[in-house]
Amino acid sequence: MKVRGYAAMKANAAIAPWEFERRDLGAHDVSLDIKYSGICHSDIHQVREEWGSALFPMVPGHEIAGIVSQIGSAVTKFKVGDRIGVGVFVDSCRKCPSCLKGLQQYCIEGMTGTYNQLERDGKTPAMGGYSNIMVINEDYAVSIPENLPLDGVAPLLCAGITLYSPIKHWKAGPGKKVAVMGLGGLGHMGVKFAAAMGAEVTVFSHSPNKESDAKAMGAHHFVSTKNPDFNKSLIKHFDLILNTVSAELNINDYLQMLNVDGTLVVIGLPGKPYAVEVGSLLPARRSLSGSMIGGIAEMQEMLNFCGEHNIVSDVEVIKADYINKAYDRTVASDVKYRFVIDATTI
Repeated sequence: MKVRGYAAMKANAAIAPWEFERRDLGAHDVSLDIKYSGICHSDIHQVREEWGSALFPMVPGHEIAGIVSQIGSAVTKFKVGDRIGVGVFVDSCRKCPSCLKGLQQYCIEGMTGTYNQLERDGKTPAMGGYSNIMVINEDYAVSIPENLPLDGVAPLLCAGITLYSPIKHWKAGPGKKVAVMGLGGLGHMGVKFAAAMGAEVTVFSHSPNKESDAKAMGAHHFVSTKNPDFNKSLIKHFDLILNTVSAELNINDYLQMLNVDGTLVVIGLPGKPYAVEVGSLLPARRSLSGSMIGGIAEMQEMLNFCGEHNIVSDVEVIKADYINKAYDRTVASDVKYRFVIDATTI
């Protein structure tokens, strides 16, 4: 089917209108009218080939919220009119141990990304959510609770699940002290989830002017990292630290703040490898770990949790012709806290 989108035709090119074709509706596929598509910093990295060679033309976007418009003959999970979400991947091998556990994001053969990748047939380029229509296998989409606004839901499909998954995995909750490094598109979701689960939440930020926002989102404490001794009074304090920062930093300053058996989870992608001092790990049996998005079942669990607690992302809704400016503002950290494209303007 013919669809409209916004694409980069080559590396570092401006995002511009482009028409292309989606596959015909298969027996297990649903078609959705995209209402909102979030802008993730990873969209920018891939358009600008900052993570290696990429596939062009590229239609970015993997934070997608819309309404089901058609269903295939064998679809049982959705019906026309349902509110539906699509995240960072649209397929996986379905048979490896990870997929069978519902951890499709860790598919042994590799998940199929929503864009900048070939479909499982090895020849059809996957195109993302900066478009008006999408076709997706029903197994790789999730239901959106009726009480949540679709614009605020869109970033949950990447930024949201990226924080929800480690917070649940490391059992943040009452009696646990959790720190969130960075209060951006990722970090602000970590604050909301950890607080809603009952943890004591501290935010570390290089932007002192974000303190009021952090506390309005549920943070109990705010620490400015502009102070060179910001960590001195917090040595062996936290059970879990969530690192959402992509900038280069001294990770040892944060590892030292973990209590016995505490874990620092890397979520943001730094430009250079961390220089980890073993002496930061040994004194308290600390762990340095990583986490990437979540599987389909966990994405649905997260959305249900959001519906119960009225959690959505803080967003700035834009028209499609503002995408390039939004990219520049995202890089400059000039957004509170996620840009979302109104797909009806495509």
